[in-house]
Amino acid sequence: MAMYSLPSMSRPEIISFLSEFQIITLSEADLLNPNPNVLFNLYTSLLHHLNTLQDDPNQMDFEALERLDNPDMHLDSVRVMNLYFQIMDVLENIQCPTPFTLNDLLFPDANRTAKFLTAIINFSLHRDSKLSMLSSYGDQLDLLEEQRKQKESKLLQLREEIDAIKEAKEREKPLVLEAEAKVKELRQAIDNFNSLQSNLRKERNQMKEKAQELTNNVSTAEFELIQATEQNAIWRSKIVQSPDKLQGALEEKKAILMEAKDSERLAMQRFQEKTAVLEVYTKAWQKMTKQLAQMHAIQEQVNSAKSAEKDVKQLKAKLSDEQMLEISLEAKVTECEAKAEQLDKQKRQLEIEGNLRRDEDTRGLNNVKLEAESRRRDLEARGRKIEAVVAERDAVEAKIESVKELAAATQIALFKKSEEIVNEVNVYSNSMVQVMPKM
Repeated sequence: MAMYSLPSMSRPEIISFLSEFQIITLSEADLLNPNPNVLFNLYTSLLHHLNTLQDDPNQMDFEALERLDNPDMHLDSVRVMNLYFQIMDVLENIQCPTPFTLNDLLFPDANRTAKFLTAIINFSLHRDSKLSMLSSYGDQLDLLEEQRKQKESKLLQLREEIDAIKEAKEREKPLVLEAEAKVKELRQAIDNFNSLQSNLRKERNQMKEKAQELTNNVSTAEFELIQATEQNAIWRSKIVQSPDKLQGALEEKKAILMEAKDSERLAMQRFQEKTAVLEVYTKAWQKMTKQLAQMHAIQEQVNSAKSAEKDVKQLKAKLSDEQMLEISLEAKVTECEAKAEQLDKQKRQLEIEGNLRRDEDTRGLNNVKLEAESRRRDLEARGRKIEAVVAERDAVEAKIESVKELAAATQIALFKKSEEIVNEVNVYSNSMVQVMPKM
């Protein structure tokens, strides 16, 4: 057993301990003048508190009582002997320096009783401190076990989240690849449409230049036609004013008119050509307008492609964030696993220490049990010897009683015989008194 000290305790301290642990209620007078009945109850309550009371001391061993001739006469002695042996075992196991005798239970001394109570109370306090220390280790083990379970549940939850993220990543991977393919197609289409748009812009600029040139030509022809009409009006007024010169001027004017008509025809021809070219330009403009509308539609597709590209970028950013989250979760999982492993090591270390302490206590307890068992056998042998002595004593007492009864009967018979002899002597003496005078 573990070593501990046996400091002396005063009677008020003993009474305070018994009252604090609700073992028994005593006064200081009970310890100053100990009563065997009070001590019997006190020692019984202390053994109950230590959980070392093997049997009820009031309960008799019927097999042992059957060996006695008059068991009713030995009830108190057997009860006292049972308690005496148990108290002696406890005091010897806790290495009390003062030996406990039967007189300490039947004829108690106040100082010796205080020493025995001090030893038992110090052992109780020592045992309670050891049990509280072991209970603290047990609480730490329970706390570590609970923390380990929490870490395992959190680790399982993190793994489930990682698996869910991986599954979502695998599910979204085809969508991402499809979106990337669409983005590539749209970029190619955008490049084609941009080249086509640049070509159409060049053709539109060229057609605008040609239309401007035709418009300038038409304006010039109209100006020339107006000038020719004004000149014709001037010539007509001159014809009316000078008829003599009319013929020559008329010929000249006819020639000029013919030239003007030719120029007018040429202008009309040019105008028609320009009108045809303008119609061509108008058709080209309409075609370009359609192409521009198509370009707007393509631009909208490009914008949608850009938005799709933006969505793809957002998905990539989300995917990268999820990857970072996955990396951080894996780091947390690693950290939790390290903490769980550390907690397992601490738990194993505490279990090893607890097992060592338990093994040490178990070995000490086994040694105490073996020693107690050997003492119990010795005490049983001593008890059997005492029972044999008691039985022999009872037999001797019975023989003495029978001898006394026989002696009493013999004495009565002798008394009666003596009375008869006295009576006969009296009769003889009376007769002799009567005979003597005659002689």
